Amino acid sequence: MTEGSMDSKILLPEARIPKAWYNVIPDMPGPLEPVIHPGTLQPVTPDDLLPLFPMALIEQEVTTQRWIEIPEEVRDIYRLWRPSPLYRARRLERALGTPAKIYYKYEGGSPAGSHKPNTAVPQAYYNKVAGTRRIATETGAGQWGSSIALACQMFGLACTVYMVKVSFNQKPYRKSMMQLWGAEVLASPSERTAAGRGILAGDPESSGSLGIAISEAVEDAAGREDTRYALGSVLNHVCLHQTVIGLEAKEQLAIAGDYPDVVIGCHGGGSNFAGIAFPFVADKAAGKQLRIVAMEPTSCPTLTRGIYAFDYGDTAKMAPITRMYTLGHDFMPPGIHAGGLRYHGASPLVSQLVHAGVAEARAVPQTACFEAAVQFSRCEGIIPAPESSHAIRGAIDEALRAKEEGRERTILFCLSGHGHVDMAAYDAYFGGRLEDFDYPEAAIRESLAHLPKVTV
Repeated sequence: MTEGSMDSKILLPEARIPKAWYNVIPDMPGPLEPVIHPGTLQPVTPDDLLPLFPMALIEQEVTTQRWIEIPEEVRDIYRLWRPSPLYRARRLERALGTPAKIYYKYEGGSPAGSHKPNTAVPQAYYNKVAGTRRIATETGAGQWGSSIALACQMFGLACTVYMVKVSFNQKPYRKSMMQLWGAEVLASPSERTAAGRGILAGDPESSGSLGIAISEAVEDAAGREDTRYALGSVLNHVCLHQTVIGLEAKEQLAIAGDYPDVVIGCHGGGSNFAGIAFPFVADKAAGKQLRIVAMEPTSCPTLTRGIYAFDYGDTAKMAPITRMYTLGHDFMPPGIHAGGLRYHGASPLVSQLVHAGVAEARAVPQTACFEAAVQFSRCEGIIPAPESSHAIRGAIDEALRAKEEGRERTILFCLSGHGHVDMAAYDAYFGGRLEDFDYPEAAIRESLAHLPKVTV
């Protein structure tokens, strides 16, 4: 594809799947904050993390090496859907009447229909090599749960998924996908763990949260020798694995003879945003002029209304404490349909970039996001996941701003997955049953009053 051509998509051959992940840590503004043990309130050691993760992933969590080789066993599975296509949204551009060029990197072609297998496969691989026999994990909307179920099936590992109860009920077909790939799926909070039983004792009708589900999965993993924990977002090694998205996108844009003025991703815990954005952070650190924008829901406004502080990664205070943007570990978000964005915290790496002004954040209501998703689908044909609609909203807003200003602008966003098993959300939208929710300031202040007292 060359500038001026009318091609709609840019493809790379399988041989061009990245051979290494990009580690953003060497290009971060300033040193990383320590990770704190939730019991001792002192910096964690590798031995502290071994009950949860294999050593290879612990090493990836802290390494300052810029490039980490992707094992050939992982690249072999990546070939099922990678490299993913980069599309030029020409029909959407025409509908908006914008001088902007809009590109989107589409991750919905993976077997699980989202970007999550990019990290699920290497996590399962490293656990298999380390002798793990079973994975315990959590999931919000189900993209991560279905992805790790798939990866565990490929490497012969058992898998138990604690699925946030509101999504367990809203998205039954995600549960079916996990079961199809051999996983056990429990609605969280559950009676299986002490953390779950404690929540249910206080609120038998609890709809759950990612913080609660993480507590259950961590407790499960820590209590069994054959089991390790896997997380689909937030952690450094997860963000590392997702950089295949942005690395491929940079190659594809080069083929198109283009480069973005703004890079956009939806943001919950940070995996999708990191995947598309981190490889461009390297360019920005080298002096390139571009904006990097994280789009999140107004109902769970972690980056836009949270504070940058040390907090627990889960509700039961079992997971390590990190410095991140947080709404408080006992924050209980409403049951919006973008279940993958309902997390109280954020990736420490993403948080540090936002805090330093390298990246920016915007919060948008869900009805505006669904409006954008419908417009996108009617132009481009793809039905987006509710989470992805936040990035679409951001891209359309940027394109309309370019129209108002009469200026060309190149926009890149990540379409993190399809919405084929999220049609109940679209039914609710067309039926007028979706409501916007701005989380009350008083409720945020109350949750933030319970942060741990870390003095490191």
